[in-house]
Amino acid sequence: MTSLPFASLLALQAAGGSTLTPFLVQVVAIFAIFYFLLIRPQQKQRKAHEERLRNLKKGDEVVTAGGVVGEVIHIRETTGDAGPVVSMDDRVTIKSGESRLVIERRGITKVSGPVVNG
Repeated sequence: MTSLPFASLLALQAAGGSTLTPFLVQVVAIFAIFYFLLIRPQQKQRKAHEERLRNLKKGDEVVTAGGVVGEVIHIRETTGDAGPVVSMDDRVTIKSGESRLVIERRGITKVSGPVVNG
C-alpha cells in the first residue's frame, strides 16, 4: 500500500501534469516537515517559557542566563494606567547564597518552582 502523498504524485504524473508540479509538491512537503518538526515546537516552548516568567512569584527558584541559581525575593513590576503591568523589563531581586542580585525578568532562563528547604 502506498502512502497518500506518494500516491498523489503518481496520479499527477499519470494525468500528464506539468513538470513543475512534482517539484512544487516536494517544496511544500519539505516546508511542512520543517514547520511541524522545528518551528512549531520551538514556538510552543517559547510561549510556555514566557508564561512561566509572567507567573513568577516570590519564593520561586530560578536560574539566570549567567548560571546563577537563586530564590526570588522581590519583583518590581512596571506600573501603567490600569495598575501593575507584567513586562520582560521588570526587575527581579534574587537571593543566591548570601548575595542579593537584581536582574531583569528576561534574564531568567529557568523557573524551578518554590524553594524547598531541607
